[in-house]
Amino acid sequence: MILIFLSWLYILFTTLNWGVTLDKIGRLRNQNFAITVFLGLFSITVLGSIWAIFSSIAVQFHLFLLLANGFLFIRFYKEIRQFYRHFILEFIHLTKGLKLFLLITTILGLAQCATTPYILDNEIYYIQTIKWLNQYGFVKGLGNFNYLLAQTSGWHITQSAFNFSFLYPNFNDLNGFCLLVGNFFCIGQLQQFLSDKKRIRLIVGLLPITNVFLFQFINAPSPDLPIYILSFILFFLFIENYENPTLESFSLIVILTLFSLYIKPISFAIIGLPLILFFKNSKLFLSKSFLWLGLSSIVFALFIIKNLLLSGYPFFPVMTVSFPLDYTIPKPIIDFYLDEKIRYGFFLLPNELEQLNGLQIFIKWCTFSAIDGFFNVVSIILVFISPFILYRHYNQKKYWFIYGIMLVQCIALLFTSPQFRFFIPYIFFFSFLWMAPYIKTIKKPLFLLYINAISIVIVLCFAIKLSVLTTNKEMMYSNTFSPKNVLFPNANSKLKTRFQNNSIGNLQYYSPDKNTYFWSNGQGDIPCINSQQIKFFKDSYHYIPQLRTRNIKDGFYAKKTKR
Repeated sequence: MILIFLSWLYILFTTLNWGVTLDKIGRLRNQNFAITVFLGLFSITVLGSIWAIFSSIAVQFHLFLLLANGFLFIRFYKEIRQFYRHFILEFIHLTKGLKLFLLITTILGLAQCATTPYILDNEIYYIQTIKWLNQYGFVKGLGNFNYLLAQTSGWHITQSAFNFSFLYPNFNDLNGFCLLVGNFFCIGQLQQFLSDKKRIRLIVGLLPITNVFLFQFINAPSPDLPIYILSFILFFLFIENYENPTLESFSLIVILTLFSLYIKPISFAIIGLPLILFFKNSKLFLSKSFLWLGLSSIVFALFIIKNLLLSGYPFFPVMTVSFPLDYTIPKPIIDFYLDEKIRYGFFLLPNELEQLNGLQIFIKWCTFSAIDGFFNVVSIILVFISPFILYRHYNQKKYWFIYGIMLVQCIALLFTSPQFRFFIPYIFFFSFLWMAPYIKTIKKPLFLLYINAISIVIVLCFAIKLSVLTTNKEMMYSNTFSPKNVLFPNANSKLKTRFQNNSIGNLQYYSPDKNTYFWSNGQGDIPCINSQQIKFFKDSYHYIPQLRTRNIKDGFYAKKTKR
């Protein structure tokens, strides 16, 4: 906990420096502490992405960042000091109940981050993605070695800039920092609700009552968590500024939307928020488009370059456009993964995808057991009942626009990857829309906040069986907090296995033992991939990964084998 807390202090110092810098350069006039931190995270993500094109995000990057931090702190000392002062004053002015809740949340967040993650994707490709970034940056054709590594998220780039792998191997806790900043933003809105009674403040302020759920994402660098937080901030900014948007508020919404899309492109519907504001006030925003148009161009270019380097497809995993590069991932491999994603999203067996019609697949998706089925049903219910809630309590265009964005996201997910975690921001937001009219004072939210805190304590103290979350035996029980975690966090991987040195053609790689889950790679030294995967693609699709040169930094290509 102590080591994680020290790393968070450095992350806070860095992100505030870069956030204030972006604010001053862009003349955003943002006064919100939490939003400034997210602006800093966005800036570091862009910087890390540019760096990864040419080199590894390692010691040299951190030396540069340290020097840049010193320069920016001196250059914008007055402004940065003002934000720290604003943070302290905002905390002091919170009610005792909210103040205590934030302190408890901080301690519980540190404790949770010190335990071992049990998110399955962490073992499959999160850890490995960040390792590749730390040791090599973007590697050409990395998706030929392991397709999932081509999915490198902007959030993994951010994490690679803040996991300090050259100092200590167990830092993997940026999500905990992100949730704490998000909680501070939401609690601030809840506090202001006491004075101005704006429902949107109450709606956003209710997000921390879901902490018992969100905490399950904070000890692994899941890109889902920052999307949940950023979505609520964007919903708030959109509703607050819809009637009279300024260039500054519009630019801020554009930046946070760009950040969301770079983190998780599948959340694309969120782009509707700045587009609606743009078409509503196009003359104003076009006349002064340097900042938002310039940043959009930079992020779009980085997205294209990242995808081209890792996969050969500029809009990966969309295959409508590809470049004839020697390391472009073969189409049959991508088709396999896309089919797998659809099967996984609808919980289908290999033969069911062809045998069941659309209605049967939809019914199975709705009636699936455990937490997936629950959230799937809740999603459908909210889609149908939200118009009635909006008509009765929020009959304004700005709320209807968010509902329309939710519909677009829902339909898109049904045809691509219908996993409830991609729909969570809309589930929470429209659930709180329904709750808000029946909450007159802060006592009810405060009660729910502390119930959540107690639930988190129980999860931290007792191993909880996770059969409602997963059927994977390796992830069946949550990890509990132990006294040693007060100082030292646990390892980033729950996978306990030995890794063997294998080879195929000119490629030498590390593989977990045969008893390991097919897709798992854990914390093995790179290049690491389960040999079962190599054999599967060789036997089924007749491709094997090979080094392009003797230097691993030059990347991989897929070599066609004899049938």
